[in-house]
Amino acid sequence: MKDPRIQKLAQNLVNYSVNVQPGENVLVEMIGSERDLINAIIEEVGKAGGNAFVQLTDKTVQRAMLKNATEEMLKTWAEIDLKRMELMDCYIGIRAGENANDLSDVPEDKMKMYNSLYSHPVHSEERVKRTKWVVLRYPNASMAQLANTSTEAFEDFYFDVCNLDYAKMDKAQDPLADLMRKTDKVRITGPGTDLTFSIKSIGAEKCAGEKNIPDGEVYSAPVRNSVNGTISYNTPTLYNGITFENIKFRFENGKIVEATSNDTKRLNEILDSDEGARYIGEFAIGFNPHILHPMKDILFDEKIAGSLHFTPGQAYDVTDNGNTSSIHWDLVLIQRPEYGGGEIYFDDVLIRKDGLFVIPELEGLNPENLV
Repeated sequence: MKDPRIQKLAQNLVNYSVNVQPGENVLVEMIGSERDLINAIIEEVGKAGGNAFVQLTDKTVQRAMLKNATEEMLKTWAEIDLKRMELMDCYIGIRAGENANDLSDVPEDKMKMYNSLYSHPVHSEERVKRTKWVVLRYPNASMAQLANTSTEAFEDFYFDVCNLDYAKMDKAQDPLADLMRKTDKVRITGPGTDLTFSIKSIGAEKCAGEKNIPDGEVYSAPVRNSVNGTISYNTPTLYNGITFENIKFRFENGKIVEATSNDTKRLNEILDSDEGARYIGEFAIGFNPHILHPMKDILFDEKIAGSLHFTPGQAYDVTDNGNTSSIHWDLVLIQRPEYGGGEIYFDDVLIRKDGLFVIPELEGLNPENLV
């Protein structure tokens, strides 16, 4: 018997997240072995009058390809997949790998080439900028392990999060997006953190189930050279299969001039990928009421209630601050009391304290009002 939660998720992805229209081409890319959701999506795309195309990717095969990749091979690989992406109107990316660390032993120089020669043109430039897209994880034992729960408990959590009433959340985000569009100076404070920057004239975008599932954030970007001070992230993060913890950045006039972590050498190698990697491309505030604790999966962690993320690398077109890079690394700071607390100020007015919005127009985004 089909799990009705899977069909509901497929309906939401096709009809809400990417809003498939008759005649549109939809690329469904699955990393992993899950089939039920793919089949449900194909069915829903057909009902909407669209054309579904499927790409199945195995992480262990991808690892072998990357370890043996040459510059010429990566350029050819990108050329093939770029052409396919150019033919698509919509993209649904499902990530369900069995081992989050599968790429951890791919040499750093190979990963840099892959990010620059493949990921950047195919995804950052073509897919992100020119298709209607949504990316999501799919529950499996590997994700349950990262979340420190049983597989069954994680599946229940997953469907609660992913089948949230995102239309309701979308309306609740309006006051925050409007306020961010009017704001000049931002200050973030907390343990090991005192950071200032401007978001003047950058804009703000709501995220309520159209780009990511799960969702729940409003994002902008700092004026590129305006960031000064220090931020200490308190959420572990995976990058190319490597776990980084206790990341701390010091900024001068927008640039990360000092970076430390549990693996400071590798951290700085990533930040030296290109000039833009040491500048920030995104500032976002997260508030999904069901996501409370990190699980080293950025699609979940960046939406944690009471969190923010401050992202080295590529800026989005809709909130463009002029920063370009082959990386876009969402790093998360949780400000709820059990994680040390903290404050966010807009133009010297306190708008969030210890993870809760404290001005009346934003209280609709507090957890009790979104569940």
